[in-house]
Amino acid sequence: MFARSVRPALNVARVAQQQSQGMATLREIEQRLKSVRNIEKITKSMKVVASTKLTRAEKAMKEAKKYGAANNELFKHTEISESEEAPKILYVGISSDGGLCGGIHSSISRAIKKEMAANPGTLAVVGDKPKSQLARAMPQAFKVTFNSVGKDVPTFAEASAIADEIVKNGGEWDEIKIVSNKYLSAISYESGVTSVISAKALQAAAGFQAYEMEEDVSKDLAEFALANAIYTALVEGHAAEISARRTAMENASNNANDMMASLQLQYNRGRQAVITNELIDIITGASAL
Repeated sequence: MFARSVRPALNVARVAQQQSQGMATLREIEQRLKSVRNIEKITKSMKVVASTKLTRAEKAMKEAKKYGAANNELFKHTEISESEEAPKILYVGISSDGGLCGGIHSSISRAIKKEMAANPGTLAVVGDKPKSQLARAMPQAFKVTFNSVGKDVPTFAEASAIADEIVKNGGEWDEIKIVSNKYLSAISYESGVTSVISAKALQAAAGFQAYEMEEDVSKDLAEFALANAIYTALVEGHAAEISARRTAMENASNNANDMMASLQLQYNRGRQAVITNELIDIITGASAL
């Protein structure tokens, strides 16, 4: 008798517990929906901002490539004269401090590791992101680092300041290899290497020995060519970064929309189950009466 009298109370308690668990789950789903919806608003806004900046970055890149074309003509027929000793190489990685742009920084780090594995040298890095990635793998190779560059479209003054710091504190080098991201299209980029030789190597080059040039002239020419190359790499890398950030924010917004649709379906099913259980309880109670 006692067991029979307790059994209905246990059933009622079990049903109440299931309903409370269902409501708790619905509240959790609703909170997740709200969070994902807020994230989607942020990523969508960041995509719009990146799209606006990309137009300016592409325009600046087209102008900066003229400097790069002038450098290519300068070094087109210039090669480092062969010697018994291997040339001293300084690698300059060009990136930025910003995140939320996909694998834009990892691309530079991988390219530098690959280049230094083939031809060891010293290292200078522009940007905190590649610096932190490379510091774990080759901390002894660093000569000079730069940050707070690339927040807006880079200028030639910034490139000149970087070139001047490299000349002063970059150590001895015969050739600089600038590793930066090359802008291919609005949705793609790839890492590339641009070479710049020192004033001493420039004087010893076969293409320049045919002319009588003063030492100061070749030195100024080498420094100006280095600033040109850095400026071109900065502006093109900036355009590639903005493009990658726009793509990353678009993908994040699409993923958020997919997650919201899934959560909304899960919420609707849970809500329908709770309503069905409540209707069953009402009908069962009415039938018992």
